[in-house]
Amino acid sequence: MFPIEEVRRQFPALTRKYNGKLAVYMDGPGGSQAAKPVIEAIISYMTNGGANLHGEFPTSKETEQYIEKARKAAADLVGAKPNEVAFGQNSTSLMFAVSRALKKTWTSGDNIVVTEIDHRSNVDSWTTAAEDAGIEVRFIPVDPKTLTLDLSNLNNIIDENTKLVAATLASNAVGTITDIKTISNRAHEVGAMLAVDAVHAVPHFLINRDQIGAQFLFCSAYKFFGPHLGIAVIKEEVFEKLSVYKLQPAPTYIPDKLETGTQNHEAIAALEAGINFIASLGIGATRREKIESAYARMEEYENKLARKLRTALESISEVTLYQAPESVAKTPTIAFTINGADPVEVCRWLAENYAIFIASGDFYASTLADKLGINESGGWIRAGFAPYNSEEEIEMVIEAIQAYVKSLNVVNK
Repeated sequence: MFPIEEVRRQFPALTRKYNGKLAVYMDGPGGSQAAKPVIEAIISYMTNGGANLHGEFPTSKETEQYIEKARKAAADLVGAKPNEVAFGQNSTSLMFAVSRALKKTWTSGDNIVVTEIDHRSNVDSWTTAAEDAGIEVRFIPVDPKTLTLDLSNLNNIIDENTKLVAATLASNAVGTITDIKTISNRAHEVGAMLAVDAVHAVPHFLINRDQIGAQFLFCSAYKFFGPHLGIAVIKEEVFEKLSVYKLQPAPTYIPDKLETGTQNHEAIAALEAGINFIASLGIGATRREKIESAYARMEEYENKLARKLRTALESISEVTLYQAPESVAKTPTIAFTINGADPVEVCRWLAENYAIFIASGDFYASTLADKLGINESGGWIRAGFAPYNSEEEIEMVIEAIQAYVKSLNVVNK
């Protein structure tokens, strides 16, 4: 049995009311709510006095200790080494920093490969660098019928001249979990490096960086109950050789050399608390074992909620769901539209009448949205779950959407 009441008590934001009703947070893919230990860690760091690094006084040394603990926690989260973990403003900024370094190694005749299903951060960061370097960009296409990547021509798309392949683990828009292993295997066959966007994946299922075969893996702590902080995990032997843009006196050693300027120390100080919250939902002798166990529980619970909402939406004729077939694994992320309804207006109505906080748009998966013609009608409505969402909340969402459709039909008559 998933301890939903115990989990919900760890999130102060769940007590917020809007228009006299408890807020229902259905915008998890855009950013989760912060766990209480995370909030307390930020307050503690700032209350006790923050400081920059390399000082011979307590607050400076404590900041360095927090960073060390955060690297160890992030490494446990994705199956890496602490010295492979670098922090930054967000995943997008870290991707751009890595791409600027990689482009120095690209020459005429090379190519890079991105996908049509990705968030544009894992597209434009690499294609901009490719344009600067004057090399070819290729796309792995998305099948608009199945909302999965079409890998039938993968051996031709990724060839001996491919230097980098960038692909997501899971679509932040429609929830499709990609066949990353097939992509990874082909990339490694030709000696290409693999950059994996795990921003939407890490909140929902276990990641093992080495099993994926990623040289670069990116995620963001604010998606999994933590602070606003980007995380880059880079394979040690690749990281050592990476010629990053940096100030001359800044460190030349990993992982510090990727971290430009003064970091968000209060966020870094809170990262371990967020990861420890995940671990607290599992069992095991080590933090990694607890994390593995916790993800199994969270995934089962979240998928149960997702099935309930998907089934209900499928029964409403006015609703169009955008999801991969039943046989394809998905995160608890549900994209849909309501016939004849403006997605922005739907979200406003749900907030004002039911205190349901749900988002609309293309969610920066703009290539996929354009291919499906979604942007012509205002984008998707996207419901995304976190382990603090309850069955009662899902029932409320179903009731609210049914009520909105009924009101729309009355108006149209």
